[in-house]
Amino acid sequence: MSARVLVVDDDPTILRTLRINLRARNYEVEAVTNGRDALSAFMEAPPDLVVLDLGLPDVDGVEVLRRMRRISRVPVVVLSARQDSDDKVEALDEGADDYVTKPFGMDELMARIRAAIRRGGEALASTPPFSCDDFTLDFDERTCEASGSIVHLTPTEWRLLAELARHDGRIVPHENLLKAAWGPTYGQESNYLRVYVSQLRRKLEPDSSRPRHLLTEPGLGYRLVRRGHD
Repeated sequence: MSARVLVVDDDPTILRTLRINLRARNYEVEAVTNGRDALSAFMEAPPDLVVLDLGLPDVDGVEVLRRMRRISRVPVVVLSARQDSDDKVEALDEGADDYVTKPFGMDELMARIRAAIRRGGEALASTPPFSCDDFTLDFDERTCEASGSIVHLTPTEWRLLAELARHDGRIVPHENLLKAAWGPTYGQESNYLRVYVSQLRRKLEPDSSRPRHLLTEPGLGYRLVRRGHD
């Protein structure tokens, strides 16, 4: 069965180009031009992937993404003319699986779509539960508990933690973490990792300024350890 893609963009040229190229690669495509129609289409017939422009005429694309993430883990690839790193981090933090800036190369975008669909189909259940002094992670159920409270984690945060947990205390290089979380086209964006690791420490560590479990190995990568380091 062909994967179904919902494309959301108010630019008719981009919409037509994406529709043609996706259908040529045997994807089923539904195309809409605004946020309200995107949310309606998303609810009525959930796609396998969403290509989402941030600059929509009615509802900001980040808000559309936020609403989608409240009900679904479907992969979302963001398209945007916004090239500032803060915009990218915001979209990724809200649950986007990838971020592609306009203008974009069609081959690269198609590769990122394939990677996002592939990652979306990979179950985190292959990662055993992780438990330490201060928090527990159940990758099968996607539940996290820290200090007696349930903690919400974004899909990207789950992928980062799964990669770290699979190595169980061993160093995971920056490049490996980037590719596990965002796909094979990433490898040099270490600033993304710094932002996400900082966020995870605030969510999971008793004192984020003195992490005990999510540790930085300068110049090498990160590791996740069960026994706290003081």
